[in-house]
Amino acid sequence: MLLCLVLLITGTALRQIDRLHFARHRPHAADAALLIAIQRTRANNLTPLLLLAGQWVQITGWWMLAAHGPLLAALAAAAVAVHFRHLQEISHAAVHGVLARTPRANQLLAEVFAHHPLGLGPVTSRRRRHVRDHHPNATQAGDPNLAELRQAGLGAGTTGPAFAAALVHPLTPRGIRGTVAGLTAHLRGPGAWHRTAATAAVCAAAYTAGGWPALLCGLLIPRLLLYPQLAWMSLLVEHTWFDPDHRTGTPAQIEAGRCLRLYPGSRTMAAIAATTWLPYGDLHHYAHSAHPGLRWNYLPAVEANLAPPHFTADGLLIGTATVTRRHHQALNTPAQLATHHT
Repeated sequence: MLLCLVLLITGTALRQIDRLHFARHRPHAADAALLIAIQRTRANNLTPLLLLAGQWVQITGWWMLAAHGPLLAALAAAAVAVHFRHLQEISHAAVHGVLARTPRANQLLAEVFAHHPLGLGPVTSRRRRHVRDHHPNATQAGDPNLAELRQAGLGAGTTGPAFAAALVHPLTPRGIRGTVAGLTAHLRGPGAWHRTAATAAVCAAAYTAGGWPALLCGLLIPRLLLYPQLAWMSLLVEHTWFDPDHRTGTPAQIEAGRCLRLYPGSRTMAAIAATTWLPYGDLHHYAHSAHPGLRWNYLPAVEANLAPPHFTADGLLIGTATVTRRHHQALNTPAQLATHHT
């Protein structure tokens, strides 16, 4: 038990090195040009390595803790799912080329610490899908993320049980099959042998650290169920997918019409989201969409310089102006229904 705690504390400390390094000379509010200039002076390849290593040190601690009874195994499942979500967002920064100093380091760190061990596809494919296909076309017909939401059942006229099922799509039988199919496809795709070897090594490491409880609750359940649901919730709150306000002008003005901002009036809920399912700047997705060349450390500062997006939500499910309520209403407007029937 003591070693578990040591690993959890050590991993947390390693992660703080990157945060503290980029916090130096950071203003509370500034324009993107100034922040990018500061970011360039801080860019390096070492602190991102320590950040990613810290995630896996903590994951190992949770694997070991899972062997100490059902309650701790359940806690480990939730914690590891959060770490996997963190790894997804850290590698998202690498996809944009802002995690580390060099393009080679960005790709290598994302592959070694996130894509390979989590059974994700090549970073180059993700970059093409996300940077080229999603960012310029967010909420529009060519957006692969919008297509993913449609395929999960969020289409015009969706209501009742079908809408509720779509909100937890990764936990449904269809969603689980999709997750497994995606993993299988990635392990058979480019670099199949070393991607398969990496996945096998992670399974072996989990079993070595905590036996079957770690393998089941510390790896399989988080990777197949909990982490996909956290990532899905993040996708739901990125944009007003079904009723964007199409605008022209600067990138910030365009994004203000199709993005939203969750928890603008609640520091507590914002902090909980930022440390769990919306980490590493994902809570500030609007600022990221307007300035994708900024590292997550600087998104709150640039967001303070932006006009608010056209929708600010006080919750995902609970509140007076929730994301799910807006999506539901948007999917059932006369315009959406008319488009569906034509």
